[in-house]
Amino acid sequence: MALTSHKERARQIHDSLPVVDGHNDLPWALRLKADSDLSRSDPRESLPEFHTDFGRMRDGGVGAQFWSVFVPAWTDEPFKTTMEQVSLVKAMTALSPDTTEMATSASHAEAIIASGRMAGLMGAEGGHAIEDSLDNLEALATAGVRYMTLTHGSTISWADSATDQPEHGGLTGFGKRVVKAMNEFGMLVDISHVSADTMRDAIRTSTRPVIASHSSAYAIASHPRNVPDDVLHMVGDTGGVVMVTFVPGFLVQDGADMSIEMFEEQRQLRGDFGPDEEAAYQEAAAELLRSKNLPRGDVGAVVDHIEHIADLIGVEHVGIGSDFDGVPSLPVGLEDASTYPHITEEMLRRGWNESDIRMVLGQNALRVLAASDV
Repeated sequence: MALTSHKERARQIHDSLPVVDGHNDLPWALRLKADSDLSRSDPRESLPEFHTDFGRMRDGGVGAQFWSVFVPAWTDEPFKTTMEQVSLVKAMTALSPDTTEMATSASHAEAIIASGRMAGLMGAEGGHAIEDSLDNLEALATAGVRYMTLTHGSTISWADSATDQPEHGGLTGFGKRVVKAMNEFGMLVDISHVSADTMRDAIRTSTRPVIASHSSAYAIASHPRNVPDDVLHMVGDTGGVVMVTFVPGFLVQDGADMSIEMFEEQRQLRGDFGPDEEAAYQEAAAELLRSKNLPRGDVGAVVDHIEHIADLIGVEHVGIGSDFDGVPSLPVGLEDASTYPHITEEMLRRGWNESDIRMVLGQNALRVLAASDV
């Protein structure tokens, strides 16, 4: 009887659209699998080959989604390609004005949510996208991009990545100028994907709260993509939010160990494909992952990370960043964008109250977004 009650309460919570997800890679998946042709893969319809479509988002109670305008670091023209992804997100959103609308601010997002629709937001993934140009950074901000992950999988000329060899010991002088410019332009500084030293430099440099759009807790799964406890304290002290991700390799220690071992294999595999063969590389990388039988984790593992962060720095500093459509496998119980209520059910089972659950599901992310508005 209690389990049914938890399920019913979770459904009631999600029917009021509380979820703000920090990271979804559907735009890049559409580029790879459908050549960015929305008539071939229309998110208004069921898209079983993806993790995400508008129907499943509504089933999951999504109120606001940060769409990733990711492009790989080896892309020939990363800024141009990122702007193409921005256009794709806007076109995708324009398909269904009764369902979703692009938001320009936190208050705008809240008004869209209050209307019963989903707010669309954008985040760039990797500082390579700006091609070492603050003018390009400003252009992204002007186009509506509200956060930028300082690196992706590769160390760049001004910042060290979590999954590449460090070259700078964190941020260079130019990297700190990028962070300050992001503060000025109203872009959230995103510390996912960067090295721990880059995290520390970014937090010390930023005058506004930072986010980790899709990272989990290093203390639970010691993968370099996760956030160490000392950095979690820094995030909390400065008002930011860490958005726990569903990526299996970052959830449980056995998976983290295997994932770390795989990075060099993936790097070597990347060398077998040209810059215009991203789809083929992604399929080969996914097949490599499947061959390793990486532990997937489950809903409980995700909530373990949420609870660790909440216990350490406060419930007001934790959120959700799924990485749907950016990974080939997902935790048991979190297979697509309809499944967020399973997190709420698990939190209810563990004795969480509804007010704190709503903070984690989305209110914390909107608060930090509001702190970056200009």
